[in-house]
Amino acid sequence: MADDEKKIIIDEDWKQQAQKEKEVLKEKEAAEHQASPEEQAEIPPADFSGLVNMLASQAFWALGVLRVDENDKRKPDFQMAKFNIDMLGVIEEKSKGNLSDDEAKMLEAALSQLRMTFVQLSK
Repeated sequence: MADDEKKIIIDEDWKQQAQKEKEVLKEKEAAEHQASPEEQAEIPPADFSGLVNMLASQAFWALGVLRVDENDKRKPDFQMAKFNIDMLGVIEEKSKGNLSDDEAKMLEAALSQLRMTFVQLSK
């Protein structure tokens, strides 16, 4: 009956070949998922409104007004929010007289809204 038992023969070369094929497939998939420069999202030009929006977004995020999802239960980080609001204040002060009317109004509106939100949430 010992002759009736099946023997498992492991071919080491087969294992190495399978592993090599796995690695090649992984590399191929990674290359396919990489977006070409034409496929990547276009970055908008750097301008004043982008700077103001970036700092305002960071302040709103720190205040907890902007969230990834509705289950995000972060507590507001008032210190970080104040820093971003103060940075916008510095920009307002240092750029006085050098902004177009639209830029000045946008900065003033962003600061006003951020300051009111900060005061409301910090009570």
